[in-house]
Amino acid sequence: MRYMMSYDLMETVRNANQWLGATALSMASYPANAALPNPMLSWMAAWGQVTERSFERMVTKPDWGIPATTLPDGKDHLVEVDTIVEKPFGDLIHFRVTDRAEQPRKVLVVAPMSGHYATLLRSMVKSLIENCEVYVTDWHNARDIPVSAGKFDVEDYTLYLVEFMRELGPDTHVVAVCQPAPLTLAATAYLAEIDPKAQPSSLTLIGGPVDPGATPTDVTDFGRRVTMGQLEQTMIQRVGFKYKGVGRKVYPGLLQLASFMSMNMDRHSKAFSEQIMRVCRGEATDHDAHNRFYDEYLAVMDMPAEFYLSTVERVFKQREIAQNAFTVQGHKIDIGKITDVAVKTVEGSKDDISAPGQCIAALDLCTGLPDSKKASHVEPGAGHYGIFAGRSWRNNIRPLVIDFMDANARQPVRKQPKKTAAK
Repeated sequence: MRYMMSYDLMETVRNANQWLGATALSMASYPANAALPNPMLSWMAAWGQVTERSFERMVTKPDWGIPATTLPDGKDHLVEVDTIVEKPFGDLIHFRVTDRAEQPRKVLVVAPMSGHYATLLRSMVKSLIENCEVYVTDWHNARDIPVSAGKFDVEDYTLYLVEFMRELGPDTHVVAVCQPAPLTLAATAYLAEIDPKAQPSSLTLIGGPVDPGATPTDVTDFGRRVTMGQLEQTMIQRVGFKYKGVGRKVYPGLLQLASFMSMNMDRHSKAFSEQIMRVCRGEATDHDAHNRFYDEYLAVMDMPAEFYLSTVERVFKQREIAQNAFTVQGHKIDIGKITDVAVKTVEGSKDDISAPGQCIAALDLCTGLPDSKKASHVEPGAGHYGIFAGRSWRNNIRPLVIDFMDANARQPVRKQPKKTAAK
């Protein structure tokens, strides 16, 4: 009960701000007020609209928003999301394109469990659907998971990945984005020891902290500076009475969001101020650039306390992955056992979260892998989000990743025959 009051207080503040926004919008938009030529009313309505939308999004899971995709046949094909493996803390989902033959290139995208939903990788998924069978790890919001489901830490996360890889088979290409990169590497090494035939064909690690000490950033400095006791006292709370996970210890999404925004408060304040003025002038739309970004950015999820604390302690502080000393259920994983899975790392030269050097460290850990199966790429001018969700991903990184998959496929990828003009 000690932290339930704090959790419910945050939810109360969020709910109150959403209500204030809705109230301001309703009052300022009252038809009778239109007779008063007061620009303050227009500004008040705009403020209310932006405020209500922003605080409402904080507790709403975004939709994937991929209703259809256009294929080389010139037709729009519906995209349906199927659940392949259902587990308490996360599911394995498949983006099935209707009326299309199964694609030989099978890709498992490992989404981060770091405050945002897997939908953060929407643009990556959309770009891969065109010519791949795409599977994604869809992690659940910890506030909705009953305490009876048990704990979930970095070892459980690793075992989830092992199960998902086994389910998909050895012809799978795994792409891990950001936070799960070191644990995905460990899961692959674990399979190399206990079930070599289930290993994926290739492993692409994008902007992940495999060795956080290789190139220190504000994130890694914070992890070293703060003690585990301080983190547990200041960051961990129990889910309040409103949700199914009542009593579960979590790192609340609203608290994470406050940390995210505090890192760039000036930029966020300016973005919201400009959006309010655009609404005033009638220039904003439901899906403009501001709303597209913040509808996703503001949608946060609670993280299991065990996972957050064990990630900080074992991945960042003790650097167990970087020192090849990671254990799962008492079994020491040797990353050097990876001998048959091609590994590629992708980094952004301006990444201020996982700086260049942290991810490429994975290649040095793969001592049993020949150089011919190792590759790396540093994208010039790209930040953390750009390497998996921006122009750099679409134009430069995605083609390199696809070529890497094809070059290391266990079964050759069948090329689609080119259409020839009828005589």
